[in-house]
Amino acid sequence: MTQAASLDLRFPPTGPCRRSSIAPYCERVRARLSAERFAHVMRVAELAESIALANGFDDGDLRATLLAAVLHDVAREEDVETLLRLAPPENDMERSHPLAVHGRAGRAIASEWGVNDERVLEAIEGHVFGVRPGDRIGMAVYVADVSEPGRGVNDDIRELAMVHLERAYRRAVQTKVRYLRSRGKDVHPRTLQVHDELGHPT
Repeated sequence: MTQAASLDLRFPPTGPCRRSSIAPYCERVRARLSAERFAHVMRVAELAESIALANGFDDGDLRATLLAAVLHDVAREEDVETLLRLAPPENDMERSHPLAVHGRAGRAIASEWGVNDERVLEAIEGHVFGVRPGDRIGMAVYVADVSEPGRGVNDDIRELAMVHLERAYRRAVQTKVRYLRSRGKDVHPRTLQVHDELGHPT
């Protein structure tokens, strides 16, 4: 059996891992995650691709979006020691909640694997706290992560992203901040910064 045929058996030929430049990363990510977490990653990648296509991304931006989506949770199931080694905490919140650094840790792993596209690295890191307004790749991954169908929430954000990505991203960040505040939970300073930069609710 050829390598190409083997890949076809491992990943659907129409899925996010169909590209020869993405498939090796799919394999490496799957090796680090539980089946449930990897299924989430695949749903995020599928939705991120749909969002990118609906918003007219060119092929280069589409590939970057897919790669970032595949890699976004690569560090999600690492132990605390590994997380903090890859991404030393920058504030008290991160010291109290080490999982908060998994985006930055994922960026470090992606860099170790040879990913050097800053758009991809920013999207991996930014899927936790948010990305700067106007970063279409980061916005697509963020929105896909919070609204993929397996979560069972944020259907309105997913639908809005198909017609207006930036408005969907603004709503996603504002929804997250509102949810955390309503439950008396801390909001990461970077999320608050993004929230304030985005302006008025949608």
